[in-house]
Amino acid sequence: MTLLRVNVFPSAKNLPFFVGLPRGIFEKRGLNIELRFTPNSEEQRAGLAAGAFEIAHAAVDNAVAMVATAGQDVVIVMGGDNGMNEFIVQPWVASYADIRGKTLLVDAPDTAYALLAKKLLARHGLKDGVDYAVKPEGRGGLRHQAMLRNRDYAAAVLNPPFSIQAVQAGCKSFGNLVDLLGPYQATGVFVLRRWAEANGALLEHYLAAYVEALRVALDPANREEAVAKLAQHLKLEPAVARRTYELLADPKSGFTPDAEFDMEGFANALAVRAEIEGTTGAAAPTPEKYLDLSCYRRALRLLP
Repeated sequence: MTLLRVNVFPSAKNLPFFVGLPRGIFEKRGLNIELRFTPNSEEQRAGLAAGAFEIAHAAVDNAVAMVATAGQDVVIVMGGDNGMNEFIVQPWVASYADIRGKTLLVDAPDTAYALLAKKLLARHGLKDGVDYAVKPEGRGGLRHQAMLRNRDYAAAVLNPPFSIQAVQAGCKSFGNLVDLLGPYQATGVFVLRRWAEANGALLEHYLAAYVEALRVALDPANREEAVAKLAQHLKLEPAVARRTYELLADPKSGFTPDAEFDMEGFANALAVRAEIEGTTGAAAPTPEKYLDLSCYRRALRLLP
């Protein structure tokens, strides 16, 4: 058995691990998976760069940030989903204008969903640092708890189950970010390029096991098992676990079938980064700079 340390956010997107690990899907490919949870993307990026773990699952814009701002040679090797994100606001927020002078909660201020939130607010005439403040709070569960704890925090981007729980607690959704801003490549798998080059066969078997686990988790025949795993691991009420599964299993809004990478969504992610973090008029870099999907394509050939 080969130990692989896999770093993830503690969220519903870990359903393939919740279902696949106890079924032995990774083990039968010779993999001993040590699942590690990160409190925020900054710690995850630092840990990957330092070699604290081999594989990261998160919004792939974090990989772009590691290359663009930290000079790390990171490569994205597989997709996952479009984020399943909603723009969640407090009950007293009736329009985007009500966010003026208030606080937006984010994971880290310079990557992924924070950039989407800034773009959305810019469309409605609100500028970061001028019309509202940004407060790094960490992963989705922490942002959700902060919104409930302090109703002065006006808004945050959340995904299931936290988006569901927030609305249950009285917050409102202004909509799904893909509907509001267009296609987006969110969660994916990324690793240090030198590790991928030295461990190609191992990475192929890992990606194959993950895709197999994803297929099993989304198989309608395993629906009740998957719902129970979500409830168990995330400590969810049955109704929330069931609704979370429905969103995860929806091919339009949930997991991408076989974790396929969305090139159009990634091009949009790069464009958002260039617009929000770059200089005015800066062109987005080409996607190929950050991608190597060859292991993923070979991994699919290992599956029936």
